[in-house]
Amino acid sequence: MARPDPAPADQFLAALARHCGQAFAGRVVANQPATATPDAFEGKALVMHVRGCDAPTQELRVPFHVGDDRSRTWVLTRTAGGLRLKHDHRHEDGSPDATTMYGGDTQDAGSVTRQRFPVDAESVALFQREGLQGSVRNTWAMELEAGKRFVYELSRPDGRLFQVEFDLTAPVALPPAPWGSES
Repeated sequence: MARPDPAPADQFLAALARHCGQAFAGRVVANQPATATPDAFEGKALVMHVRGCDAPTQELRVPFHVGDDRSRTWVLTRTAGGLRLKHDHRHEDGSPDATTMYGGDTQDAGSVTRQRFPVDAESVALFQREGLQGSVRNTWAMELEAGKRFVYELSRPDGRLFQVEFDLTAPVALPPAPWGSES
């Protein structure tokens, strides 16, 4: 009896887990609309580090460093219906930021190469409480072209599009641990 193919969410998570213990440099490839104020990512080294791989079929933790700022970690968790993406934001002392653990769950199977995460109700409430009205319609996505590139994306119906592309062909030196992590 043939085994069924793994779900796209499982294949996506497994493909990302193959990079456990590696870090990759990235660059902003979309940031629309342009803002009048300097962007927090402009001119900074962008590095993702696939770590937190103790149970890679259930959860991966991927810190995203922006220059010396080690406050961001993407947390991908396998759910009964697909994947959940949460953004763990920490202060330098390791304490949680007021806007932390926001994100959403996939609402369809997605694909082996792309998963979409519309904002969940808990995150909408968090954004409203913190006065971040623009974020209540966020959709995040992650694309993975195995062995070639990884893309993190934020989009909104109003035309906001932010994408960072990471080159998976050239691992870089491992960055320090993210804020709030023991090692």
